Amino acid sequence: MPQEDEVDRIVAAWHRERPDLDFTPLHVLSRVGRLARHLDRARRTAFAAGDMESWEFDVLSALRRAGEPYELSPKALLQQTLVSSGTMTNRVDRLADRGLVERRTDPSDGRGVLVTLTPEGRTAVDAAIAGLVEAEAAILADLSPTDRTQLAGLLRSLSISLGD
Repeated sequence: MPQEDEVDRIVAAWHRERPDLDFTPLHVLSRVGRLARHLDRARRTAFAAGDMESWEFDVLSALRRAGEPYELSPKALLQQTLVSSGTMTNRVDRLADRGLVERRTDPSDGRGVLVTLTPEGRTAVDAAIAGLVEAEAAILADLSPTDRTQLAGLLRSLSISLGD
């Protein structure tokens, strides 16, 4: 018999109090929520090691994933980070002040602007992703490679069904 966790105890208590309800979703989604909190802590710790906040990582990693020359338009950054235009402007300003990105005129459209990752920004985001991968691997360490693959597939299916 599998070991009981806090979700099992919570569901059992609810089932005792409300036997008329089907608590099956809680078995999955309460665990997902709890795991999300573990992941959030691991991410904050990994980013803090490089003096970086989560939002900074989001912007810098979008630029890094773009490949050489590590630049995107502000509109493309908005699409990848799902924040408002004003928020993105503020974020790019703050990253530019830290020397992690710079703005330059888009050579194909003199009115447009491109946000470019600086060498310092690339070093920072590369260190952050290495720390993040290490932290996330530690979270999954007790799962076999087969279990990891199966879990990833199930979560992918659920994510797609929700429109992600």
